[in-house]
Amino acid sequence: MKRIVILLCVLALTGCKEQKNEPAFALASIEKVKPLKIIETNAKTIPVYNFNSLEKLLKPQEDKIYVVNFWATWCKPCVEELPNFEKAYKQYKKEGVEVILVSLDFPNKVNEILIPFINKKNLISNVILLDDPKQNRWIPKVDENWSGAIPATIIISENKRSFYEKSFTFIELEKEIKDFVNN
Repeated sequence: MKRIVILLCVLALTGCKEQKNEPAFALASIEKVKPLKIIETNAKTIPVYNFNSLEKLLKPQEDKIYVVNFWATWCKPCVEELPNFEKAYKQYKKEGVEVILVSLDFPNKVNEILIPFINKKNLISNVILLDDPKQNRWIPKVDENWSGAIPATIIISENKRSFYEKSFTFIELEKEIKDFVNN
């Protein structure tokens, strides 16, 4: 437990950087990969994955652009940028852009914190919970240059992949999405 608390403190305090890599993968449909469990809310269904399950989602898919944001309710920069992801989803979903918000919140606080947060903020993007305490194993699989700091975002298409360890303004996020849409 002490290791998790220390890691979460490091995640919250670590600086941000941007790293672009060559294309690697795109997300397959969430419906195709069975979650560990499903959390039902009044407004949303939240699938819970460990990284092995989440990794199965990372497969090439034509004509889709995925914006995958790693965040948590306790991360102030994450919460501040969420409206930008929601706005991007509303604005670009007709162009094949899918936003997936991967919550790194504490699994034992889902009913107490995450669900009320999702309902209060009326999040319309896909929200999934990543429940895998082996961060040292899966963080480098997301991106070899990821320090583990959040917010972190991957934008993925069939032919391109970019990783960002930073907060986004809407203008910055829109610029990156347009770069994918126009390719």
